[in-house]
Amino acid sequence: MEEECLVQVEENKQVIFRGFIEGTPKETDLQLMVGKKIELKAPPKGSGAFLVKNLYLSCDPYMRGRMRDFHDSYLPPFLPGQPLQGFGVSKVVDSDNPNFKPGDFISGITGWEEYSLIPTTELSRKIKPDDIPLSYHVGLLGMPGFTAYAGFYEVCSPKKGESVLVSAASGAVGQLVGQLAKLHGCYVVGSCGSSQKVDLLRNKLGFDEAFNYKEEPDLGAALKRYFPQGIDIYFDNVGGDMLDAALVNMKIHGRIAVCGMVSEKNLSDPQGIRNVYNLITKRIRMQGFLQSDYIHLFPRFLEHVISYYKQGKIVYIEDMNEGLESAPSAFVGLFLGENVGKQVIRVAHE
Repeated sequence: MEEECLVQVEENKQVIFRGFIEGTPKETDLQLMVGKKIELKAPPKGSGAFLVKNLYLSCDPYMRGRMRDFHDSYLPPFLPGQPLQGFGVSKVVDSDNPNFKPGDFISGITGWEEYSLIPTTELSRKIKPDDIPLSYHVGLLGMPGFTAYAGFYEVCSPKKGESVLVSAASGAVGQLVGQLAKLHGCYVVGSCGSSQKVDLLRNKLGFDEAFNYKEEPDLGAALKRYFPQGIDIYFDNVGGDMLDAALVNMKIHGRIAVCGMVSEKNLSDPQGIRNVYNLITKRIRMQGFLQSDYIHLFPRFLEHVISYYKQGKIVYIEDMNEGLESAPSAFVGLFLGENVGKQVIRVAHE
């Protein structure tokens, strides 16, 4: 009689979403706890599912929108009492799917926990082994990087020599937008929230100019100073006062790509903008977008950005937090401007 194989059982540490919120996220909105013990094996044959060990998790501002009891968005809200979900890089432990074998590295949506069962594969992508850090697949080569690529090239329709403003310019999306714009032959100015980030934009990321918006009592005047002839393209990650100031300073036929609204700390009571009349007088095109609208371009994006990175034409800045226990503070820090670069949580070493 053959001996049955022993299945390894592990505790599964998780970051639990405690309940729907108003205003800026707080660490107490999330709870670190040890979930039920989990068998490190895939479900029975026919499920197509696979079990992964999570290595890196991505902190992204869009996740704030999933923390409210609102069901008419492009993504459903998080479930109170369940782990958060987001983009991550994981290693397959066991699998009932022929396309994902044990030992494979993947990127896609996963749970904020040590081990996750992935029931569907449509949002999972196998990572080809390379000399590029695995964590970059939640940043430079993941959703933020692709957001920058699709937003800049497809929404902004840039031309060589144009003037480009990027807000939240040292963040996960903004840092790549600025570098792509420079490679395209544009004049690029970034706004950010600290002198450290200003230095980073100017001296490491190659922006022509950068400024700390917190030190500018009049944002409209600041933009006039950096763009005396006006702004051709505004890549907007923050909304609010910066968007209002940009509207006044846009050139005729300028373009605004609306990517994020991180300044809207309370999404249930959004603030209006005052200078929208400029859309008419200056014939400005302002367009919101999701990176998923352009997913057919993802292979081209990977080819271009990997090539740029390997040639040393672009750099990418990560803000790495160690351990799942650091996840609540890392996530909340996004909305306080504490991260410098792409905020990532290392759950486990490769």
